Amino acid sequence: MFNTPFVLSFALLLSFPLLFLFAPRIFPPKHVEISIPDELDDLALFRRATLASIDRGGGAISRLGTTNPRLKIAFLFLTNTDLHFAPLWDRFFAGHDGLYNIYIHADPSSKVSPPGGRIFKGRFIAAKRTQRASPTLISAARRLMATALLDDPLNSYFALVSQHCIPLHSFNYIYNSLFTSQYRSFIQILSNESYMWDRYIARGESAMLPEVPFDRFRFGSQFFVLTRRHALVVIRDRRLWRKFRLPCLNDDSCYPEEHYFPTLLSMEDPEGCTQYTLTRVNWTESVDGHPRTYFPAEISQELIYKLRESNSTYSHMFARKFSPDCLKPLMDIADKVIFRD
Repeated sequence: MFNTPFVLSFALLLSFPLLFLFAPRIFPPKHVEISIPDELDDLALFRRATLASIDRGGGAISRLGTTNPRLKIAFLFLTNTDLHFAPLWDRFFAGHDGLYNIYIHADPSSKVSPPGGRIFKGRFIAAKRTQRASPTLISAARRLMATALLDDPLNSYFALVSQHCIPLHSFNYIYNSLFTSQYRSFIQILSNESYMWDRYIARGESAMLPEVPFDRFRFGSQFFVLTRRHALVVIRDRRLWRKFRLPCLNDDSCYPEEHYFPTLLSMEDPEGCTQYTLTRVNWTESVDGHPRTYFPAEISQELIYKLRESNSTYSHMFARKFSPDCLKPLMDIADKVIFRD
């Protein structure tokens, strides 16, 4: 008769290969992985966009203003749900053909429905899986920028927005404000925050070295408006990307999408960045790491005016985060308040 402990031990030993085979299916990875094929696809796209910009003379713009009204803003929508505010954006863009382009990166696993209307038709780009607080959001933003760079040499500013974002001003106001500025990127770049060390060592105490020493590490809003020059800096980068795509050991302090862009542009061209964002977000009442969400009962003229307020030279031009059912009250005040500048 077989010895029971021996049989159990032998069965356990045999089960180890099966555990390794089926564990990924039973216990899926906590984070969406960036596969080698996805990385190679991105590198090929970035290379094409870079070469195209070189062929066109780098895409640099030396003088901006009303003398060249065909310069465009590329609006980069990063989403994993339907674009609930598409009708509001449709009204925002109305009458301004030739001054903007739209590009939409929608997580393919979320089955986003194309919004109705002419302006969003055919504007979805080839997309990959995304996940909050992971390098996949960096990849998606870079993918959007590269597509916009490749698509139209007149794309001169690149505004990253989410499905929860709304415009706070008319298209004319935003366009004129950007193209009469000093052609700098509007990206928040913060340092010396109390939580910076925890975020810096989220991948390990020395994981970011030597490319990113702690005194060069920066933090900022995920949403920004970049110049064409800085969009090219982003898609050409390989050195910092290799660090920021590393897996995190401490998920509570790891937000790559809030660290990579501010750190990269702070290291490459700090004088070319305003250090602040044009997208208003309320973090005073955040829940589970998400900013405050506005609901229909709160939508008013007073709220729009409050969200526009800024400590910088420029008014806030966009705001988030709004619940989908805010669409109707926003549409009700769109012409009389939001787009009346």
